Amino acid sequence: MYDKKYNSRSIYGKLKVCRYLNSHKTLKKLVPHTVSFSREHMESMLASHSSIYVKPDSGSQGMGIFKVKKSEGSGYTVKHIVKKKQLSHHLNTTSAVYDYINKKSEKKLIIQKGIKLDRVNGRAYDIRVMVQRKPDGPWTVNCYSVKVGASKKIVTNYYQGGKLYTMEKLGKQQGKSAATTSQRLSDLKSMSLKIAEHLSSKREGMHEMGIDFAYDRNQKLWVIEVNSNHPQFYPMKWLDSKAFKKMKEFAKSYGRKDA
Repeated sequence: MYDKKYNSRSIYGKLKVCRYLNSHKTLKKLVPHTVSFSREHMESMLASHSSIYVKPDSGSQGMGIFKVKKSEGSGYTVKHIVKKKQLSHHLNTTSAVYDYINKKSEKKLIIQKGIKLDRVNGRAYDIRVMVQRKPDGPWTVNCYSVKVGASKKIVTNYYQGGKLYTMEKLGKQQGKSAATTSQRLSDLKSMSLKIAEHLSSKREGMHEMGIDFAYDRNQKLWVIEVNSNHPQFYPMKWLDSKAFKKMKEFAKSYGRKDA
């Protein structure tokens, strides 16, 4: 957790963010089934979904994340991110899965339905949209970056070996038309601004959010996470220098220096 020393308030906790989004009639359609971590919830989530993610309620860079998937035959495969390594174990029961994760993590956790992510060149990806506003100004979408996961990793984070694409590069790599990419950008912008406006109505003094979206294999759009505590955009310096310069300009207006 970063110690924020600039003027932009945060909403702490992924579960709280999900609850706020679920209170909006449009945005709730984008939120995967998410619950607090407990033995009872572990059993019900694995009974309802073929895979789930268990994540720290407050965390970043893909660390401390577990993916649980039903194995062929019986039992469950649990994959776990430790620093930059991914470990894998087979466990026979939901109770054993709960005990294993509970022992491995000391953090407050949540459980989220696993999404079968759309892919590019055989690798899963999601999309970070950076939304910012200057003091007393409107919310503005300043950047889109595509995080393409490393081979066989359960997370897409740049810190975990992922790569960054522009939306235009993603479209070209997937063989999509410019019109399709343009429509995706329009949809992402519209939803990002709705999210920023709705969440900032719950918490005054917010000036930045990094919103992680994902398309599933049926091209349905989901919101995976909203990070309002020190969202990182330094890697954009090499991906889109114009967008990076704009984000730095906005960040400077509300006191952020280490962007």
